[in-house]
Amino acid sequence: QVQLVESGGGLVQAGGSLRLSCAASGRTFSSYAMGWFRQAPGKEREFVAAISRSADSTYHANSVKGRFTITRDNTKNTVYLQMNSLKPEDTAVYDCAATATVVSDRVYVRGDDYAYWGQGTQVTVSS
Repeated sequence: QVQLVESGGGLVQAGGSLRLSCAASGRTFSSYAMGWFRQAPGKEREFVAAISRSADSTYHANSVKGRFTITRDNTKNTVYLQMNSLKPEDTAVYDCAATATVVSDRVYVRGDDYAYWGQGTQVTVSS
């Protein structure tokens, strides 16, 4: 089992920045890949960013590329999402997710690839 706890969400003006954190516990953190997803009201869940278990590989959705950066610190069992140049359309509940234990050191972009999810943190960007 893996427990994930997000933090760092809040209200920010357009153009501002936030850093989300997701603390993991329960299994060896470096044995699984991590991702961030978001869901805005009335919309389907959307992939945001993913990082491999070693952090050697990352992938960002086109909608956030150049503005958001996913990183992880395997010594702190934490994954981060640095969000810069925020836009009102970034408003959503942001969830971090963890895969089951994997051997491959690659990224995963489908929600179905993830076995564990956090409770979500609200990000609201005002115009």
